[in-house]
Amino acid sequence: MFTGISLMKFIKPLGKVNRKNIILFLAILGPGIITANVDNDAGGVTTYSLAGAHFGNSILWVMIPTMVALVVIQEMCARMGAVTGKGLSDLIRESFGVKVTFYVMVALLLTNLGNSVSEFAGIAASLEIFGISKYISVPFAALLVWLLIVKGSYKLVEKVFLIACTIYIAYPIAAFMAKPDWGTIMTATVVPTINTDSAYLMTIIGVVGTTIAPWMQFYQQAAVVEKGVTIEQYSFSRLDVFVGCIMAIVVAFFIVVACSSTIHTQGLRIETAADAAMALKPLVGQYASTLFAIGLFNASLFAACILPLSTSYYVCEGMGWESGIDRNFKEAPQFFWLFTIIIILSAALILIPNAPLITIMFLSQVVNGIMLPFVLIFMLILINNKRLMGRYRNGPVFNIIAWATAGITILLTLLMTIDMVYPGAIARMFS
Repeated sequence: MFTGISLMKFIKPLGKVNRKNIILFLAILGPGIITANVDNDAGGVTTYSLAGAHFGNSILWVMIPTMVALVVIQEMCARMGAVTGKGLSDLIRESFGVKVTFYVMVALLLTNLGNSVSEFAGIAASLEIFGISKYISVPFAALLVWLLIVKGSYKLVEKVFLIACTIYIAYPIAAFMAKPDWGTIMTATVVPTINTDSAYLMTIIGVVGTTIAPWMQFYQQAAVVEKGVTIEQYSFSRLDVFVGCIMAIVVAFFIVVACSSTIHTQGLRIETAADAAMALKPLVGQYASTLFAIGLFNASLFAACILPLSTSYYVCEGMGWESGIDRNFKEAPQFFWLFTIIIILSAALILIPNAPLITIMFLSQVVNGIMLPFVLIFMLILINNKRLMGRYRNGPVFNIIAWATAGITILLTLLMTIDMVYPGAIARMFS
């Protein structure tokens, strides 16, 4: 059983730092880092920017427990992929039936369509800062994304995604250029701030919600399976997950720091990540503003590839259709047509004058909030299935951590959903 003790034995090979292990790790590298980092998408960057701008350093303490939750959840997905050789949708269909899987897939499809729209909105907003019209940037980005996935191989696509991960360094650089008080920041990171203000509570819920999203679990497991990771190689894949989750939280941390040390200090109000990039210009300088805008563009373009791709993966897995980047239209028509349709619809909605983008994003987040608890419960039932996972199922120690993480995530997600559906409900609850 996968207990705390066996956990150490399982990752023991990582302690032997030699040429062979380094080569193996580099070969396995990808799914964990890509999945975690793409979660810092347009919506994520906006959430972290607003958190820092509106509440300053008082949000920073949330980062450490959120990182723990992210690591636990993503590790379970990667482990299930390595042990079973199947994606999460496959396992849900086999264990819970086609009918349940169909409803889950429909809900997630609608959610990711709304999220994909927000990514193209991020592309448009970030490049408009540089004077490029959305009628040029959005169609070009859509074509670029389509060509990369449809015409590229899995190895090529993964290399491009890993390069995109490195561009997130723009946010730490922008944060250092803001010259924050690091002593105050370190204190705020480890000392929780207690505040029952509903806006503050909703910001915390938003930070957690944008960091742990349903699509991540499906993409993580599908990527591990497509890469061909086996249980013998899993200790390296597990390290990939850890590194990716830490990278993602570090980036989120510096986005909050950059906005806290500048926009919040000046008492300014912003509504989007693009507003944050513009606000940094007079406060810190042109370079910091440009770096922030480049980071937003990279995050949006990166996620515009991954979100439709993850949707294609889990819908095709759930329905029993062929899937995979290394296949072609003839071998996996449903996979590539679904990806193509999502790209076209997402880009087209951005180009419609006065399109109800806020409503689309709102509805996608509501569905996202409703779906996450179900996905987490499915995962925990599956990973504790002895027939499915054998000795690699969760042991008592890991189960306590996993169920506690799921419980807290479910509670926070439900609170966020309630407040979105019934504005002011959280405020009345804590008044």
